Formats: sequence, structure tokens, C-alpha cells
Amino acid sequence: MDKQIRDNLKLDNQLCFALYSASLAMNKIYKPLLQGLDLTYPQYLIMLVLWEEDGITATTLGKKLMQDLGALSPVIKRLEVQGLVERRRSQEDERKIELHLTAAGKAMQQQAGSLPEQILCASELNIDDLKTLKARLDELRDSLQKQL
Repeated sequence: MDKQIRDNLKLDNQLCFALYSASLAMNKIYKPLLQGLDLTYPQYLIMLVLWEEDGITATTLGKKLMQDLGALSPVIKRLEVQGLVERRRSQEDERKIELHLTAAGKAMQQQAGSLPEQILCASELNIDDLKTLKARLDELRDSLQKQL
């Protein structure tokens, strides 16, 4: 096997592994921060979306999070049990289920307010570098999504 192929197949040369391992590290950083809110990372992502747009449908939530609704349903149910979210039938179209924050879910936004700054500190990047990195990752994600 030639050297180029061997180099191409080294784990440390794989973009996918860099993204995967960074994602694992990010989740490990978030875990203790989210424990204070009694949230898992997937629950936190749902709350972020609902803090931006309360009352969206589960289908819209799935699109925003790029997740299958089947994978989100048990997470939504746990948020309901915790008293943070409630499902309601849409008044315009009874076939649609809307997700609404409860008072406790709305109040949690204030508690979560310091998380982005804590993640910035943990990253050891300055805000401009972090914004640039995020923009590049968004571009990569969008390019990859076009291939699906």
C-alpha cells in the first residue's frame, strides 16, 4: 500500500474523527453544566429552540434540530414530565401538535443564560475565533446536507 493511502487513512487525518471527538468533548463539558438545570443535552437543544419560538409544532422542531420526530418524541415526553413543556393541539389545525413552554420552562431560560459564556471560556477561544469556527461548521453542515 502506498504512503499516500496510508496517510489518508490515519485516524488523526480524518475530518470526521475531529468533528466526532470535538462533539464528545463538548458533550462532556455540557453535562455538568446541564445537570444543574436537570437537563440532558438533547433536552437543552429543544429548550433552546422553544425559547426562540414558543408554540412551534413538533415537526418544525424536528426540522430545526435536523432530527427525526421519532427520536425527539421521548425527549419531549421527558420535558413534559418535568413540567417544562406541554403539548397542545393547534387551534388552526387540530391535526398539528404544538409545543409550549410552561412557566417553569420559561423561567429556566434565565438560569441557562450563563451557559454560552461558560462554553466560550472552556473552548479557550476568543469570541471572534469562535464565531468564525461556528460559521465554517455551519457551511460544512450545509454542504453535506446537500449531498443527502
